[in-house]
Amino acid sequence: MTRPMEYAYQFIKDKILDGTYRPSQKLNESDLSSLIGVSRNTVKKALLKLERENLVEIEENKGATVKSHTLDEILNYLEIREVLEGLLARRAAASITDGKLRELEEVYLQMEDHLKNNRLDEYSNLNRKFHQIIYDASENRQAVELVNVIKTQLLRYHLRTVLVPGRNRDSLEEHRQILEALKARDPALAEERIRRHVGNIRKTIHEHHSLLV
Repeated sequence: MTRPMEYAYQFIKDKILDGTYRPSQKLNESDLSSLIGVSRNTVKKALLKLERENLVEIEENKGATVKSHTLDEILNYLEIREVLEGLLARRAAASITDGKLRELEEVYLQMEDHLKNNRLDEYSNLNRKFHQIIYDASENRQAVELVNVIKTQLLRYHLRTVLVPGRNRDSLEEHRQILEALKARDPALAEERIRRHVGNIRKTIHEHHSLLV
């Protein structure tokens, strides 16, 4: 990718993931070109890359729109993610180093502090870091790539689960339980606990879908 295309791609992607550009919203090449300060051809190339990531839909003679997922599609993605995260946690429990466990515990303590002080953006960032440490420890790059594709699709929905009363406190407790299973180096328990965590995300989105779209 050229640098202008990289910039345009990341600009549009960030706006999709943070909810600025909403599902089914039309993305006008001319408007984006003026806003970002790049050519329309550069915007077109960025949109094609986003289409390959399933974040944008492009129809001939109609242009690009932000991809909109049905509730069933979202729940199906999360069902797949649950299985993959279980695999990664099982692998991580068997191979995680003492150094990675200390790093994971430090991230958890920071998450606890941010939640206590209602710093939800920081909590969400550390939540992703917590999972990434587990992914790295699993040493299964292919499964991690698949999980990250799914998480990218659903990030805008997942981020809004902070709006559901009590979900953040439940999430923190689920992370504590995952940490304890990894510290015990118990593969079966680590898999069970991370699958329960992802299952609860799925349940939250199912029950509060109208709030999260």
